[in-house]
Amino acid sequence: MTSTPEITSETDVGQPTRVELDIDGMTCAACAARIEKKLNKFDGATAIVNYATDRAVVTGLPESATSDLVQAVKKAGYSATPVARGEDPYATSRPDRARMLLIRLLVAALLTLPLGNLAIVLALVPSLRFPYWQWVCVALAIPVVFWCAWPFHRATLRNIRHGSFSMDTLVSIGVTAAFVWSVVSIALGLDDEPGYWLFWGATPAGADSIYLEVAAAVTTFLLGGRYFEARARRSAADVLGALNELAASTVRVVTDGGEYVIPIDKLQPGQQFSVRPGETIAADGEVISGSSAVDTSAMTGEPVPAEIGTGARVLGGTIALSGRLLVRAVAVGGKTQLAQMAQLAEQAQARKARVQRLVDKVVSVFVPIVLGIAVLTFVGWLVFGGGLRGGFSAAVSVLIIACPCAMGLATPTALMVGVGRAGQLGIVIKGPEALEASGSIDTVVLDKTGTLTSGEMTVESVLALQGPELVEGPQAGPVRRLAAAVETHSEHPVGRAIAAGVDELPEIADFEAMAGLGARGTVDDQDVLIGSSALFAERGIAVPAPIRAAVDRAETAGKTAVLLAVDRSVIGTLVLSDRIKPSAVDAVAALRDLRLSTVLLTGDNERAAEAVGAELGVDRVIAGVLPTGKSAIIEQLQAEGHRVAMVGDGINDATALATADLGLAVLNGTDIALKSADVILVRRHLGVIADAIGLARKTLRTIQGNLVWAFAYNIAAIPLAAAGLLNPLIAGAAMSLSSVFVVTNSLRLRSFRPRSGQSTADNEAP
Repeated sequence: MTSTPEITSETDVGQPTRVELDIDGMTCAACAARIEKKLNKFDGATAIVNYATDRAVVTGLPESATSDLVQAVKKAGYSATPVARGEDPYATSRPDRARMLLIRLLVAALLTLPLGNLAIVLALVPSLRFPYWQWVCVALAIPVVFWCAWPFHRATLRNIRHGSFSMDTLVSIGVTAAFVWSVVSIALGLDDEPGYWLFWGATPAGADSIYLEVAAAVTTFLLGGRYFEARARRSAADVLGALNELAASTVRVVTDGGEYVIPIDKLQPGQQFSVRPGETIAADGEVISGSSAVDTSAMTGEPVPAEIGTGARVLGGTIALSGRLLVRAVAVGGKTQLAQMAQLAEQAQARKARVQRLVDKVVSVFVPIVLGIAVLTFVGWLVFGGGLRGGFSAAVSVLIIACPCAMGLATPTALMVGVGRAGQLGIVIKGPEALEASGSIDTVVLDKTGTLTSGEMTVESVLALQGPELVEGPQAGPVRRLAAAVETHSEHPVGRAIAAGVDELPEIADFEAMAGLGARGTVDDQDVLIGSSALFAERGIAVPAPIRAAVDRAETAGKTAVLLAVDRSVIGTLVLSDRIKPSAVDAVAALRDLRLSTVLLTGDNERAAEAVGAELGVDRVIAGVLPTGKSAIIEQLQAEGHRVAMVGDGINDATALATADLGLAVLNGTDIALKSADVILVRRHLGVIADAIGLARKTLRTIQGNLVWAFAYNIAAIPLAAAGLLNPLIAGAAMSLSSVFVVTNSLRLRSFRPRSGQSTADNEAP
């Protein structure tokens, strides 16, 4: 069993001084790195800029430095807005970037379709031309080039002001140059001369202006990629807002003067507060009086509510189900376990979002080189007598053939096809982070409750005492019938499981529930008592040796056993367990076939976890870990050099899912877990875990192949364009061929076949 220390000090959850800024204008991870570099120049400052959530968190500076930080961000070319203390930054209204990109994408697509058909047909078939047909093409291209492509132009202007380059730079210059050359050719009559089609001779006069369609197509394709990326990013910040929603907003403070309600932020350590049945516990504390069943599933993952009484510790965000509690606050505000979960989730997402993309790194070198080649091409043609038209045409051809359309399509097309195929297999891949992580994953951490098991208690066996022996099956029917009769009025999960599925129950009188111990009642004039061994010991009821041995075996296996007595004589026991899903064993085997190490991580007790681990065949079991501990275990594995995937559900897994290199959440998980994960598993058959990792790996390999082709293709074609062997029309066609290859290569992902069969087990109950 691995133990994890709880976070208790203030430095564990954040420095005393903390400034948060909403950042607007970031378009790639390079933007986040640029801002972070600026903010870290302040003496004593430690800044983390999260591209996924558009936020910057700066510690180590007083709040009076906020205005200086805002100015530093503005000088970097972006805008920043301070987040007021106590304000939920994820509830604030922000411009919907995905919606903005979608509108631009739709406009671009609607105009590019007729423009492409019109330009190609009329350019190559002069007999179909009508007066001013070139200007009609220009009119269709203007909104696409200047309004739809504005995000690329704006980023380029910002980069130029700060002496940097990105993919946006080449896209913007290429699109603008293609458009400008078209207009210049039409206005000055340069398109009255025949063009040149590489090895096939001359093209009709006016054909050179066809690259208006190139400018529009580049814009449309790349807007599609940006829109998909924006959709994946938009929900990244929701995890923290959802965590905050778990916390109570008010608290019932108890003083000598009585009980009154105050806002939660007014609660101080040491104050006493009451919790009524059904209410959320407001802060971490110690029970002074009262007893209740407490739903701790949000914090520990335990499916069975914990029975607590005087002296017990409780956590903020858990729910009291029965009985009134009087609690003394120990940790409030940012020091509660729930607040720490939010902090850990934010930090994990920030680390994940700081990874630089391969394309951004290469383009930062590729773009200035291409620009230099284009300038040298133009000058070279002038120096060696090639003429203005020839030099400008060759230079534009260099820009167009080098325009990273295929580079921009490499990731989104493969991602879209991979995501589409994944959807058919019951897998939702939320973004490229999952694909990048899948290529190096060597360890898969599996949550037990609700992931490998159903998360609901079920009666596994009913044993009745007949003489010196125990019997089960139909002979134990009376034990189940009497137990169900008593538990039919119980709200406890164990009681509900016992009562489920039993029809025609006898009447019960004098029902009495004993919190944390069991229940009793009168059935058929018999006094029936059901409950734990502790209840029977308290009442002095002797437990026969055969039943005691059965209870010991059940508890050793990590199961729950309850005793049943009639008129103070024990007549049987019921054994309950959290059922393992039928496909769990095959799922673990499939992961091992992928040469992945498997770890079972759970908040359950060690005996239960070890029993499940042995049945599943996992390589390692770590039990009794709280949510903050789960995240720390993931970090510990990463520190040991492992690349970790986490499979889980429930709010208690949210921070671990975000901390892992790859987070996978099952469908029956809570909303918070789904928002924390990189991959959502919809199909019930747990073999989908191996399918998800396998498909993600294949998609990643496809993206890598696309990128290699795109760069190699452009680099090989640039010398031809510079030599004048590719006019802009041919350059546009060549670039399109590169894009067609990338798309075709991506479409191969549709042939991916799952490792796990899609039998009736796919529809197994969660």
